[in-house]
Amino acid sequence: MKLSRIIFICAIGAGILQCGCGGSSHSSSVSGSSGDPPAPNTTMFAHAFLVVEENHSYSDVIGNSSMPYLNGLASANGLATQYYADAHPSLPNYFMLTAGATITGSAGDSFTGVVAQDNVVRALTAAGKTWKYYAEALPSAGYLGADDGAYDHRHNPFVYFSDVINGSAQAGNIVPFTQLATDMANNSLPDYAFIVPDLNDDGHDCPPGLATCSDTQVLANLDKWLAANIGPLLSSNAFQNSLLIVTFDEGDATDIAHGGGQVATVIVSPLAKAGYQSTTFYQHESTLRLMMDGLGVTDLPGAAATAPGMGEFFK
Repeated sequence: MKLSRIIFICAIGAGILQCGCGGSSHSSSVSGSSGDPPAPNTTMFAHAFLVVEENHSYSDVIGNSSMPYLNGLASANGLATQYYADAHPSLPNYFMLTAGATITGSAGDSFTGVVAQDNVVRALTAAGKTWKYYAEALPSAGYLGADDGAYDHRHNPFVYFSDVINGSAQAGNIVPFTQLATDMANNSLPDYAFIVPDLNDDGHDCPPGLATCSDTQVLANLDKWLAANIGPLLSSNAFQNSLLIVTFDEGDATDIAHGGGQVATVIVSPLAKAGYQSTTFYQHESTLRLMMDGLGVTDLPGAAATAPGMGEFFK
């Protein structure tokens, strides 16, 4: 029996039988083995989705009245209160989320190299898992080119991986965001999905149609985008026994704590503890580990292999 089935049964029967599903759903941290990943070769999640937003620190987001949707998800599900990005600027964090290393060195967002080291594409493919990168404003499926309008290639780590550049079949997994609704309707969602709004909707720039704006407007628009575009995914049958993580690539430019600043990271899943807040220190490599562990992938690229597991968020 898959681990997802075991956990689901425990959750339903919690009021009848204490079947070892975990402790209080509202404790601030859990010690011991609760942070451990699932056992090797088990599958906890049917699908694992990651949404990455831009350039705002934890204090900008959590408790912000202009962001009711994301704060509602954080209150009802899991919130990592001591989660930090790995670096400034953006691209090193996107690499950490997908390859377990910041890679760029001093080049930062100007990095133009080909990344040949282990990464999620290689790990997922070897494990027989499917993946897609859903990018808002992407010009076309399989696009590996430079910035185009509100699409920013620095927010697409997959276009740097040799596994993608040298394989047309893998490049075809880079698709416009509109493909997500089609895949939901066709029951063809991938095992692993990396979702990125465009520059106008991810907290980086002003909302569409505005040349100037306040940060309140930027974050309110980000929140509305999540509600309109991620809300349907969470309410779909496809999300049963699945995982969604919403995080920010880095904090404010002045927030350099632990490299990239403190950022809001929300864990959403029918298998997660309700209203749970963790005080454990995490960074992006733990998100990478959670997604791989939860899909039953034993290859954990780079720093993900030794990163703290995030099992404490689950029943």
